[in-house]
Amino acid sequence: MKRTVMSLLLAGATLAAQAAPSKAELTQQVADTERAFAATMAKRDFEGFKRFLSDEAVFFSGGQPLRGKDAVAAAWKKMYEEKEAPFSWEPKEVEVLDSGTLGFSSGPVYSPTGRIQSKFSSIWRLESDGKWRIIFDHGWPVPDCPAK
Repeated sequence: MKRTVMSLLLAGATLAAQAAPSKAELTQQVADTERAFAATMAKRDFEGFKRFLSDEAVFFSGGQPLRGKDAVAAAWKKMYEEKEAPFSWEPKEVEVLDSGTLGFSSGPVYSPTGRIQSKFSSIWRLESDGKWRIIFDHGWPVPDCPAK
């Protein structure tokens, strides 16, 4: 009986170790999530944008941080109402904690003409449903940046 239980525990531990994604895979997940998040702006998909927001999201926008999914969504809604996107972005740097629970992405924000107008940094959390959601976002202007 002890041998059977030990064999089952060992088999379970082996499967768990095999199923855990590598740091490279987790980093790719965060990069892909950031790109999908940015695609909501290009596609003018406000409902899609909201699905990437954690309930606890904090976006630094102007003077006071926007706290919570509803506040962030309310402030960003106007950016999704025009026919053309007011800006686009893409990750250039992505990193993930060894624990695989938090990710960081950063990169340029482009004007509609392709000029770099600012940069962003975002913190992503792997939530209990297995989806990466943004918990912190901060952007800042970058004067006189070159085009793409």
